Amino acid sequence: MNATLQQELEVQTKEFRKLIAEYCRLESVAAQNRMMKETADWVEKLLKDTGFDTRQLEVEGSPNYVYGTLKGKSDFTLLLYNHYDVQPEAPIELWNSPPFETTEVDGKLVARGICDNKAELISRICAIRALLAVHGELPITVKWIVEGEEEIGSVHFDAMTRQYGDLLKADGTLWEGGGFNEKGQAAIALGFRGLLYVEYSVDQMKVDAHSGGAHALPSAAWRLVKALASLKDANGKVSIPGFYDDVREPTEMEKRASQDNIDPEQEARVKSMYGIESFLHDRSGYDLEISVYEPTANIAGFLTGYTEPGIKTVLPAKAMAKMDFRLVPNQRPDDILKKLRAHLDTQGFDDVQVKKLGDGDPVVTPIEGEFVQRMIQIGRAFTEQEPEITPLVGGTLPLLGAMKNNVGVLGISTSGNPAYYGSGAHAPNEHIRVKDISRAIEFNAFMLTQLGGY
Repeated sequence: MNATLQQELEVQTKEFRKLIAEYCRLESVAAQNRMMKETADWVEKLLKDTGFDTRQLEVEGSPNYVYGTLKGKSDFTLLLYNHYDVQPEAPIELWNSPPFETTEVDGKLVARGICDNKAELISRICAIRALLAVHGELPITVKWIVEGEEEIGSVHFDAMTRQYGDLLKADGTLWEGGGFNEKGQAAIALGFRGLLYVEYSVDQMKVDAHSGGAHALPSAAWRLVKALASLKDANGKVSIPGFYDDVREPTEMEKRASQDNIDPEQEARVKSMYGIESFLHDRSGYDLEISVYEPTANIAGFLTGYTEPGIKTVLPAKAMAKMDFRLVPNQRPDDILKKLRAHLDTQGFDDVQVKKLGDGDPVVTPIEGEFVQRMIQIGRAFTEQEPEITPLVGGTLPLLGAMKNNVGVLGISTSGNPAYYGSGAHAPNEHIRVKDISRAIEFNAFMLTQLGGY
């Protein structure tokens, strides 16, 4: 990397702090529809000020999508994806600083949404501005799509791609990504698990009752507890008939990548972060890495009766719970929903209502593809180490199915976000480390020049 570009990258690294503070100040909580228009307008202005031709894509019922294009020297076209929405800040009492004010504490910048996903967009902007300042143009053509519903399941992304899919055609696509691992390797993720998110509800009586009547009156709380308990056996396996029918076993390539990713030191860091002695089923090493190919059924929340401080002797009339199923390749959300409903009915829980709140298909990009191989080479050249390749991530990007089915575009996630394993996405005191910012910006600039053949 030449000295002039290096100097400009240092300038942009300083500019990063100003931009990220402005961005995180915007309370773009999609679940509560807070400041969505203001944030979309801010993102569009940011892209426009950088040199992109921009527009906002309108889809009925959705916050606007921000779209931008910037022609480069090469015809190679890279599509960048980011999202401007964030998770709610609750529980507010667990934050050590105002969640929407970027605060530096012990070498960390703390704010809601800073690692997921606002810092990556700003890092990409800073890299692009540095390249434009030095060369006057980008080495490749860049398209950008920024949505405002990722944190609630990208519920309108399918409609958006059906309406505007031709705008998103590209030679390579980068989804939101993370940082470098603790060994300094570039991280490349090829696939994400699917998702089925449901809400259960049970009504047993018209109103709550005095718990002194528990010998005679039905309890919604116990009814829902029993229904949820029927979904797993004593070993943690999902008990829904047919749940595992379509599960695809990992390929030999995926097994090799999982073997290569074994890192006892990282396992120890994660256990320390969560304050646990061991992982589920006492897994470690290869068994832990490959377990991501097992679908899951997770209770995300349960609410009934009295949950305030002190005592209230009440028999709840209603109960509700939320659950997410993480699905692996070849499983389909709607199929699992039908099997869930059939299981509850068979077990006698036909009074338990099930409402689908969100879904997403599992999608995996083949490692053999030309763009994936180029990104592996770029990661290797930048770090002088082999990249860490993750064939399947435990989380979900609900938009991937729409991009695959409606646009014919696959993609990957890679380093370029100044985040790390302990950034606390979705949690109080979400943060990034200051020391990671300059490297993220530099990698994004290096990646763009390498894709352009510079």
